Amino acid sequence: MRIGLAGGGTDVSPYCDLYGGAILNATISLYAYATIETLHDQQVIFEAMDRNEVVAYELKEELPIDSRLDLATGVYNHIVKKYGPVPSGFKLTTLVDAPAGSGLGSSSTLVVAIIGVFAEWLNLPLGEYDIAHMAYDIERVDLGMAGGKQDQYAATFGGVNFMEFYADNKVIVNPLRIKPQYLNELENNLLLYFTATSRLSSTIIEAQSQNVKDKNRESIDAMHHLKEQSQMMKEAVLKGNVDDIGRILDYGFRFKKQMAKGISNTAMDEIYEAALKAGATGGKISGAGGGGFMMFYCPGNTRYSVKHTLQSIGGSFSQYQFTERGVFTWKI
Repeated sequence: MRIGLAGGGTDVSPYCDLYGGAILNATISLYAYATIETLHDQQVIFEAMDRNEVVAYELKEELPIDSRLDLATGVYNHIVKKYGPVPSGFKLTTLVDAPAGSGLGSSSTLVVAIIGVFAEWLNLPLGEYDIAHMAYDIERVDLGMAGGKQDQYAATFGGVNFMEFYADNKVIVNPLRIKPQYLNELENNLLLYFTATSRLSSTIIEAQSQNVKDKNRESIDAMHHLKEQSQMMKEAVLKGNVDDIGRILDYGFRFKKQMAKGISNTAMDEIYEAALKAGATGGKISGAGGGGFMMFYCPGNTRYSVKHTLQSIGGSFSQYQFTERGVFTWKI
């Protein structure tokens, strides 16, 4: 999964098609897992361990999209339509380290993992851009789920990336070579806080997209500022200007709330202000907003006082490390 550091929301159509989008994100040590085991009978079984849910179908070239583990079904249908029938029945088992609606790109990361395991099983000739674009097509086109493009590319490529988004689904992923001491300081000072709520990101994203279609000037200007924020953040992390990171996050947080209603709420604003009073210099809501994870940049040793303050409010902190690898697969 990933944390978005800057530019969030500028990867969503139609903004990126009209103006071009830019995002800086980094993958972290929270994962989506997928395993395929072949079966002797003509059956397809999907089991989501984190959701305690199992569905079974007769092996066919198209399975129904019936609101039961649709991400797995969507990947299967897309793969079969593009590459032909699978050689046998199978069981697909999945598990995700964060709940849906967390704001860490969990749904897209799961889709990438499932594509990866099918590609490994069937020896499909898929490169990184192919996997990421296929994941986007499955979620946004086949399943009609609202959202942006960054999550699929982050999960596939891994690492810290500056991503550019243009019309006609053109995406350019620029890996950043950040000095280890700068990355260590960022990891040390950036707290990942779960608000103990999740949200349906599609509602917020649909409102954001509609604002662009309606030429809502406040919303569009806010997205312009967030695109500018991604350039500011890129310069800060590459040059090691770590003291600027909190300020840049705060700059983005103020504008992100202007993109659409529901991105923040009274409770989240109160959490944010409490973190600032405790020593954080900035932060953001992860993903589309409305719930899920928040992040706070805490310079020096202020992370201890920020943790103490927010633990008294509720919610929990998640330990993580930055990771360099994207999707990876193997056979046994």
